[in-house]
Amino acid sequence: MIILTTSSAAQNLSVIPRKYDSIPFKMSIRDDSTNIIVIYTIATATTVGNYLEFSQAFAPILVENHFYDIHLYTEAASGYKEDIFKDRIFCTDQDVNQLNESSHYKLNEGQYTHYDGFNNTYTVR
Repeated sequence: MIILTTSSAAQNLSVIPRKYDSIPFKMSIRDDSTNIIVIYTIATATTVGNYLEFSQAFAPILVENHFYDIHLYTEAASGYKEDIFKDRIFCTDQDVNQLNESSHYKLNEGQYTHYDGFNNTYTVR
């Protein structure tokens, strides 16, 4: 799963494609909540090791806490689509790093605060 933000600036994507020699290619992003599909043409991508890396600014801007389907493909003159890559995107502005325990995604971040104002060290006799 790819994690992106709601930023209007270009975001970097790094994928392992099925085919590396397919530049330029098209990228379709489908919002799972609204079923709206937006198609982008990617003309500049570079191969770094086993990864295909490129940048794209999303318009309209991705929506917080929405899931998206990403599909990279080439399109022949006959209308045939050859798949390069398919995956899911989750959009969040939280700093998510699954390798660091303190940076896991928090579903209720900013909505629930833990109150720890009780002094439970006093014993009644």
